[in-house]
Amino acid sequence: MRLILFCLLASFTSILSAQLNQQALLLDADLLSNSNAIVRMEEMTVAITSKKEMNISMIRKVTVLNKLGNEHVHASVGYSNDRKVKNIQAIIYDALGNQIDKIKQKDFKDVSAVGGGTLYSDSRVLYLDYTPVKYPYTIEFHYELTTSDTGAIPSWYFLGGYEVSTEKSKYQITYASPDLKPEIKEGNLEGIVVVKTETPNSIGYEASNIKAIKEEEMSPSFDKIAPKLMTRSINFSYGGYEGTFNNWKDVGLWMYTNLLKGQDQLSEAAIRNIRNLVSGVEDDLEKAKMVYDYVQKNTRYISVQVGIGGLQPISAIEVDKVKYGDCKGLSNYTKALLEAVGVKAFYTHVEAGSYKVDFQDDFSDLAQGNHVILAIPYKDTYHWIDCTSQVHPFGFIGDFTDDRRVLIIKPEGGELARTTKYSSEDNFQKTIADYYLKEDGSIDGKIIIETFGIQYDQRFHLADRPKEDIEKHYKKYWNNINNLKIKSYQLQNNRNDIVFSEDVVITASNYASKSGERIFFRANAFNKNEFIPDRYRDRKFPLEIQRGFFDEDEYIIQLPAGYAIEAIPDDKQIDNEFGSYKVAYELKEEKKQLVYKRSLLINEGLFPKEKYNEYRDFRKKTASFDNAQIVLIKI
Repeated sequence: MRLILFCLLASFTSILSAQLNQQALLLDADLLSNSNAIVRMEEMTVAITSKKEMNISMIRKVTVLNKLGNEHVHASVGYSNDRKVKNIQAIIYDALGNQIDKIKQKDFKDVSAVGGGTLYSDSRVLYLDYTPVKYPYTIEFHYELTTSDTGAIPSWYFLGGYEVSTEKSKYQITYASPDLKPEIKEGNLEGIVVVKTETPNSIGYEASNIKAIKEEEMSPSFDKIAPKLMTRSINFSYGGYEGTFNNWKDVGLWMYTNLLKGQDQLSEAAIRNIRNLVSGVEDDLEKAKMVYDYVQKNTRYISVQVGIGGLQPISAIEVDKVKYGDCKGLSNYTKALLEAVGVKAFYTHVEAGSYKVDFQDDFSDLAQGNHVILAIPYKDTYHWIDCTSQVHPFGFIGDFTDDRRVLIIKPEGGELARTTKYSSEDNFQKTIADYYLKEDGSIDGKIIIETFGIQYDQRFHLADRPKEDIEKHYKKYWNNINNLKIKSYQLQNNRNDIVFSEDVVITASNYASKSGERIFFRANAFNKNEFIPDRYRDRKFPLEIQRGFFDEDEYIIQLPAGYAIEAIPDDKQIDNEFGSYKVAYELKEEKKQLVYKRSLLINEGLFPKEKYNEYRDFRKKTASFDNAQIVLIKI
């Protein structure tokens, strides 16, 4: 009887302990602060049992506090023919720690990682599609996977994003022999307590009670801020090819020899066709432009991230046959076409996205990079093309792959290089307007806008939109103008000079306001920049302006007959490390015209957090000057 009672008590204690462990009502106040979710426990164990086998087990337990916290569940895993998933499940608990659901592998959504093509049908994702009934709730997610690819070991983040804290985090790697030991690069671990343990066959890290990071406007990317571990294999097998990496030259040589070589073969018909296309053209850059145009018009892009669809591109022959591919396939295909007409081009890995991310000089691994572009050498410089884009001009890469260190893959090995940088002055917008201010407060005007650089990238898509979308765009862009009507517009996308031109005719009632014999209006009708960064009492992170810009505006304003200027703002000029602002007013009495000239330059750069308030004050002033009113009085 005592034995039975002891077993019952032990069982009850175990159940109670487990239930308390899932509770969302006993959480630490520090972890709750600024959090939409709390990672109660996240543990990954990576076992490299040989050069051709790696096993990964993952346990992730997350308490979701509100709707915004759902994005931190992360209950998904990718798999393929070389990456087998097993023992995947999820358990759902309510706020008191009571189990309310259990999801087995058959209940996970199983979808293709790719849409629109069959070339990548072996790349799939298992994910949990769970809709909570109430908050808070807790999800415990488990999976195990095995893979023959040991060249890409998962890196580790102790925080999963902004507004999520971590109660316990553990990362451990075991390796069967010293030659399989990976290299780990620690980043941003200052400020948290991390316990590192190392044995002859393992490396482990453990951290607890990491507070959430509150996102701040214009701060560096989360990747630059978050505590993390980057892990790279030195001796490995990937896709059945063995390799050893000591530097980026090794990475490029391995990729060229094992993944690219032989994938650039084309049929005789394809070679004949592309050579006929460029017949009579001698200049290599002109040939490249024609080939790029051909690819844009004759292929379509399907999205497969590097890493999900593997690293090896689909053969050029296959892409030529089906007329579609991912970034790897289309870049390899374009490279093959270029080489068929005698133009050299290099397959290039890049970390793409609107935020600039560099390949790290001192950490050569296969995990860096999520996209592929081409580098075309010509007269001692590289011309970059993104073969997935069907709209960008030749040599213009926009904010998706601009100004970042990338890996060029050559027959003799890898080479790090930097893509095109668009300076603040390159990102230029010129606005010229001529508008008539009427006595009733309405305006009629003609506006011409030309954009270059990244500002071109943000606007040239307008040319392909339907009329209703274009009108919506202008009404949003000029939302400071009441009752705006677009009378006509002409849009021109000059792909050779890479400039986008807009010629717009508008009318609007009640732009100006009247009070008795006075009319009040703002001269800057068409390019008011009212952006003011958020205010922080205790700024934590530096100020980063990723891309600068330069705007110049000149308006001729025809004043209504019978009115004179009673009050007008003073001319202003500001110059500082963040940029410059200048505004000037010139009255031409004989023509009853007011000439308004204004320019705003914002410099890119990384500034210490102590400079943030100075920048904010600068933008407050420029916004105020843009909003300044002129007063007319009847005479």
